[in-house]
Amino acid sequence: MALNYIWIALFFLGFIVGVIKLCFGDTETLPAMMDSTFTMSKEGFEMCLGLTGTLTLWMGLMKIAEDSGLINKLATFLSPVLTRLFPEIPKGHPALGAIFMNISANMLGLDNAATPMGLKAMQELQSINKVKDTASNSMIMFLTLNTSGITIIPISIMAYRAKAGAVDPTDVFIPLLLTSLCSTIVGLIVCSIYQRINLFNRYILLMFAVIAAFVAALFTAIIGMSEEQMQGFCRVLTSVMIVGAIMIFIFSGMVKKQNVYNSFIEGAKGGFQVAVTLIPYVVAILVAIGMFRASGGLQMLQDGVESLVESIGLNSDFVGALPVALMKPLSGPGARGMMLENFSHFGVDSFIGHLSSVLQGCTDTTFYILAVYFGSVGIKKYRYAVQCGLTADIAGMIAAVIFSYFFFG
Repeated sequence: MALNYIWIALFFLGFIVGVIKLCFGDTETLPAMMDSTFTMSKEGFEMCLGLTGTLTLWMGLMKIAEDSGLINKLATFLSPVLTRLFPEIPKGHPALGAIFMNISANMLGLDNAATPMGLKAMQELQSINKVKDTASNSMIMFLTLNTSGITIIPISIMAYRAKAGAVDPTDVFIPLLLTSLCSTIVGLIVCSIYQRINLFNRYILLMFAVIAAFVAALFTAIIGMSEEQMQGFCRVLTSVMIVGAIMIFIFSGMVKKQNVYNSFIEGAKGGFQVAVTLIPYVVAILVAIGMFRASGGLQMLQDGVESLVESIGLNSDFVGALPVALMKPLSGPGARGMMLENFSHFGVDSFIGHLSSVLQGCTDTTFYILAVYFGSVGIKKYRYAVQCGLTADIAGMIAAVIFSYFFFG
């Protein structure tokens, strides 16, 4: 329901701003808003169409892993932790393995691989959902962890910074890790409060200890590397994860002596169907955002926040990166465009350039993920999913500003 109100508000606020500008003689805004509806509709369609190949590949591979029993084995291994975060899911259910694989892919910046895994997890969760049009507790917990966007290796952010000519594209590595950890922890706590889940459990505490050890080992490996060595290390690690996962899936099928090719084809057939299902949800979100941005409403909001911050005597340097923060929960491509615009206007190595990079990677696109993941299984009632997702977003944004002042201010 909250997404419905926000969607309507974006249209009406944009329209009101456009009409007011027309009354003052601005004849360009309304045509620009009209043009944005066509542009964003096309972009939404092309985004879903471009996702089809990735969906087909990974849904086919997931089917191989499912038929071979690999998913069940993974779910059994992880059940002590996941069953406490997702008490509704039966032990050994394939949803647990798909959830873990999706979260792992997000942590390593494997965006294209994470989406089909997430959609597969939602399909598995929907199979045990008693009220088919309403999000279950497990769905909301999964979406909260997904939208909080914990990132260990921000491959895409570093690549954009390198392309923009940054002196050291990897200098946002530590602040990004810290901010995404903050957003994830806050999102997990808030969702656990809603669902009355006790986080002071030995298995959950052990999980946090393992994550801390992994992060420490990663820091140990990276410290002292040059820029080129850092980027090379990240590329190799990403390649090992993706290629390794593909080979493990195929090998698991071979061990079980199953027809791996047929399993892949059977699972891959659903990729196109899912992509087509996503089109209306994606187009709806992007068109609303495009109209609001074209109206100038986003710029007015930024100017208002800057005046408010300065009036209470605080440093307003961060306000230049505010469009990235505001756009991030709504649209990944929109936030990315804002970040690149800030690189061009302020400089990639400026404070705004660094802060924009951290904001871009500190959380994921909450409303886009809600629309796509819930839309793929026909969920219409989101319950408190929006509140949990946005709380994690706000925590990540506040942490991004604080850590950016600390590292780059």
